[in-house]
Amino acid sequence: MTLSGLFGLSTFGLYGLKGGERADAIALRPWLVGCGLLGLLFSCIALALLAAAMAGAPPWPVDREAIGMLLTRSATGTAWETRMIALVVGTIFALIARGRTAPLGLVAVAAGIALATLAWTGHGAMDEGATGWVHLLADILHLWAAGAWVGALLGLTLLVTRAPSRVDVAHLRLSHRALHGFGLAGTILVGTIVVTGLVNGWLLVGVGNLQRLPDTLYGQLLLAKLALLGAMLGLASLNRFRLTPALERSIAAADLRGALGTLLRSLAIEGGCAITILALVAWLGTLEPPVSAM
Repeated sequence: MTLSGLFGLSTFGLYGLKGGERADAIALRPWLVGCGLLGLLFSCIALALLAAAMAGAPPWPVDREAIGMLLTRSATGTAWETRMIALVVGTIFALIARGRTAPLGLVAVAAGIALATLAWTGHGAMDEGATGWVHLLADILHLWAAGAWVGALLGLTLLVTRAPSRVDVAHLRLSHRALHGFGLAGTILVGTIVVTGLVNGWLLVGVGNLQRLPDTLYGQLLLAKLALLGAMLGLASLNRFRLTPALERSIAAADLRGALGTLLRSLAIEGGCAITILALVAWLGTLEPPVSAM
């Protein structure tokens, strides 16, 4: 979640906001730095837990020997080290960005690298040869698209939850422009999520196992994830085709207080769906996919 927030919020700051807006409208820097620091902390905890699980030892006290073996003898360890370097670099640039485009772009690049390393901790790293590379590429693109979507939701929510005393016509126009800008980006992200999801489904589930999905825990969680994704797509369409034009009409009518209410509720529901999906994905990562059981 923190890696998605760092990547998605930094990319949203690039295409959705301009210069000083990144500091004045949503105080972008503290959020980016917080995501970077939390990403470092959670990555350290995840490494210790993974090493303990692989060694069959309790998570505490920390098994330094198991961690050393994981870091030096596995692709997962190399991916973790890459992630930590990327997070340190991204956090440093987040501290000095101050709304400037170039440092913020470097934050997005570093965050994208950190997010991509998660592919080596999932099922995509299990395949070999050409299939393995296709699976890893699909996983990375899926992670980037999902992260950009989650981060954009966070950025938009920060915009529309601004203190009522600070909401004016200029802020409403900024919110409308950011929402309109996310419309095109959101279309690209949705397309990427759907295509890479189909590739992952083909590799992890297999056509022959589709009918048996409701009978397994993996299948039930996957179906729940797809249902939530469908709900998010519906809400995203509602935001783009109804709520964003309604916001434009509210601006024209100078309705400064009530213009963002419905939009905020929609974003809150969409954000709740996103958090639940991330939890389901983490759970799915611990289960054996249907193709492995064949």
